[in-house]
Amino acid sequence: MKRPSRVSPLLLLLAMAPLTLHAQTAAKEETLNLQGADLRAFIQDVSRATGSKFILDPRVQGNVTISSEEALSPSDLLGVLLVTLRAHGLVAIPAGNGTYRVVPDETAAQQPASAGAEDGQGFATMVVPLRNVDARTAAETLKPLVGRGGVVAPTPQGNSLLIADYSDNLRRLRGLVGQIDQDRSDIRIVTLRNSAAREMATVVAQLTAVPGGPDGARAGTLSVIPVDSSNSLMLRGDPVAVERMALIVADLDGRAATSGDVRVVRLQHANAEQLLPVLQQIMGQPAADTGAEAAGAAAATAPTAGAAQVGARRTHIARFPGANAIVISADAETQRTLADVIRQLDTRREQVLVEAIVVEVSDGMARNLGVQFLLAGKNGNVPFAASNFPGNGPGILSLAGAAGTNPDAAPGSSEALLRQAALQSLLGNPGGLLGLAGSSRDALFGVIINAIKSDSASNLLSTPSILTLDNEEARILVGQEVPITTGEVLGDANSNPFRTTTRQDVGIQLEVKPQINSGGGITLFLRQEVSAVAGTISARSDDLILNKREIETTVLVDDGNIVVLGGLLDQGEQMSVDKIPVLGDLPAVGGLFRNRKREANRTNLMVFIRPTIIRDAREAQNATAPRYDYMRSSQQAASGGQRAALDAVVQDYLRANPPRALPEPPAAAPQPAPQP
Repeated sequence: MKRPSRVSPLLLLLAMAPLTLHAQTAAKEETLNLQGADLRAFIQDVSRATGSKFILDPRVQGNVTISSEEALSPSDLLGVLLVTLRAHGLVAIPAGNGTYRVVPDETAAQQPASAGAEDGQGFATMVVPLRNVDARTAAETLKPLVGRGGVVAPTPQGNSLLIADYSDNLRRLRGLVGQIDQDRSDIRIVTLRNSAAREMATVVAQLTAVPGGPDGARAGTLSVIPVDSSNSLMLRGDPVAVERMALIVADLDGRAATSGDVRVVRLQHANAEQLLPVLQQIMGQPAADTGAEAAGAAAATAPTAGAAQVGARRTHIARFPGANAIVISADAETQRTLADVIRQLDTRREQVLVEAIVVEVSDGMARNLGVQFLLAGKNGNVPFAASNFPGNGPGILSLAGAAGTNPDAAPGSSEALLRQAALQSLLGNPGGLLGLAGSSRDALFGVIINAIKSDSASNLLSTPSILTLDNEEARILVGQEVPITTGEVLGDANSNPFRTTTRQDVGIQLEVKPQINSGGGITLFLRQEVSAVAGTISARSDDLILNKREIETTVLVDDGNIVVLGGLLDQGEQMSVDKIPVLGDLPAVGGLFRNRKREANRTNLMVFIRPTIIRDAREAQNATAPRYDYMRSSQQAASGGQRAALDAVVQDYLRANPPRALPEPPAAAPQPAPQP
């Protein structure tokens, strides 16, 4: 059965549009004349004419208008389709075996190379290496020039650009990159004779800065680098700008030769009093006298070797304490040399925050077991006998004496006081107490059994901390001044008695001198002391016993690490036996005539240290903020969430804001490697 012929949708549209499609049987070429035809139908007819297969994304929509006066071959017809797709924001991606996926071009950068890449209509990707321009800067410059689906990005490794776009635009972008990636700058080295290179570089930077712009912003492309080793300036930039700036620098350097022989250098961080002897030693001069330094006078008048060759010109160095400044009277070369030394020494000094942790844990144990008895006759018929071991408990003799007193004795009498003392000993007795008493016709008897066991534990934790400059001693003391007797004279018949005392610091002391090493470690010269008053020597003497634990050492610690300075484990045990001779040694019944006491003490002391380098104001504020927040939170918790007193003092009295931790500065962008 013959199948009915199927009418092409494109032919129907040709009849409605109208559309003219003529087929040339020899070359199979066709002419197009479309007016508002459906894009999907056009893709379908091109597929039949070229034998290609197209997979359409659901987002492929639109109408096309195409006019062609000449016949088109299948390859030309496919090229017309690619151009039409691009005009509609679409791209054909090869899928193999003459099959294409038609998708929006906004996702083309994630796809493989598209059809038509050879003639510029397809999507392609390339990597462009750069030699003179930073890839990040070049990417920001080219982003506005790529298509809607195009991508330009710097590669994470290497100074290169990754560009994805239509092939014809890629060729244009590559040409633009070639024009941008050129080093047309000139380099000039200007050697200075009368001025310091770093000082001149600061002047040039201020001269080329953008007025009203952010710090570091420069007008044009001129950059300046000081070279201290040769006292030179390296100028790099536009040849005209470099030539003009080189003339300005040479003119300023020439004027410095006739500017005078006296120069005042104001110090920003260093101490003029400490810096003056160093400068004098550099010039081979004796150090200034202390009194002359305090008055700001110069004690250096010896001629330098260079000055002797040019007419014995003398070099004078003095300091002015009121302004923390150094005054130099010398020739221009000597001034430049000394000013360069001052510049290198006059830098912001690093600080060290030293935190110590003192931990002391002690345990104590005591046991006491004893028996006391009393036997006495009423009329003297039975002899008196007793064993009295009061220890930590009441004595049987005091209880017996109180029991024999008159219960109706007047208050304040000796009998009443005896009864009150016996009652207090019973009320304050620790541990266990068992007593038995009785009487017969002719005798009285009593027995007391004491049994005590006590355990004690204490935990001392202190954290002294102190902030100090590098190579500067610091000391912190938290404690009391305790008077200690050093001498006593009573005189004859107590005439004119006197006593001499001295006061001694008792508490927690921390003395430290840090030294920051170039390798990042910190050498600490440290002394840590923990002392306390333990009481008097005896009941008859007022002299005090001081418990003291001290560590004095030099250690090397890395920045921010915790290290143990030392420790002490002290363990002692004491046993004592009170007994009646002979009777206390009897087997079995000897325990009734003796009292045993055992005490054991154990103390464990450890000291830890943690130094932290504070390099700038941001690190100092970040070290202050968490400690401030800790104290404020503690006050708020104690006051039920009300405003902390610390905030009230800082905000109301000091009129300042509480410290807040500052974020880390952004990482600097990597600079391109210099090309040979």
